[in-house]
Amino acid sequence: MSSKTPIIKQTNWIASVIHFLIMGVIILLWYLLDPKNGIFYGALTYLLISYLLRNFIPRDHRKGVKKTKLEKFEEAIPYFENSYAFFKKHEWIDKYRIIILLSPSKMSYPEMALANIGFCYGQIGNGKKSKVYYEKTLMEFPESGLAKSALKLINAAEKNEH
Repeated sequence: MSSKTPIIKQTNWIASVIHFLIMGVIILLWYLLDPKNGIFYGALTYLLISYLLRNFIPRDHRKGVKKTKLEKFEEAIPYFENSYAFFKKHEWIDKYRIIILLSPSKMSYPEMALANIGFCYGQIGNGKKSKVYYEKTLMEFPESGLAKSALKLINAAEKNEH
């Protein structure tokens, strides 16, 4: 298994089981402290932890996605670059994201960041940089279906121009 592949293969049912186990442990700990209100406090704690982890650790990624949805592609690029740098520096967070971020995504944050940068450059009309980022995505993540599809479209468009 390469270092780019998460340790835990993430399928929907495994992710659900892991999340229920984490929630169960939190509820159990609260129940041991306060049998009357433990289930309520445990569920509330799980929701709070889940919200905080998903919103604060990948905050640059989320800001980039928000800018992309607003079609502010040029403004989104630095956020995705920051996200890429953060998750490359802290690869263990992404490697164990199913537990740490409670995120069952099969695509890693660095892969998403590179592909999103490629997408943003494409949307602002910079096909050359778009292609460079999709190629970089494929170099780091050879199984990236998103990057493969995007490059096929770019290459087809380039052939039609000539």
